[in-house]
Amino acid sequence: VAPAPLNSEGKPSDFSSIGEQMRASYDNIAKLLALYGATLDDVVEETLYVLDMDAAFAVVGDVRKAAYRTERPQCASNIIGVSRLAQRSQLIEIVCKAVIGSRAD
Repeated sequence: VAPAPLNSEGKPSDFSSIGEQMRASYDNIAKLLALYGATLDDVVEETLYVLDMDAAFAVVGDVRKAAYRTERPQCASNIIGVSRLAQRSQLIEIVCKAVIGSRAD
């Protein structure tokens, strides 16, 4: 999922901080899930790939709580430090697995 808002060419922009990229990624994930009638509540697992573990740990708790709208998001979560991501200015990439229709209604 793109780590930042998209520009007019459909490419990610505003790579100013890992916190901003993380928030934008969760916003983009929510939009993508909505296309399939799902929400972040349907996410069962996520993996965050980051360049700077210290910077990620400084913001990940608050950003995840805000994105999932709960103190303790109920999906499995992994964070992995990597040496590089697809775009040089990219600081984070989030991969999610969602199960649609998994909630008890």
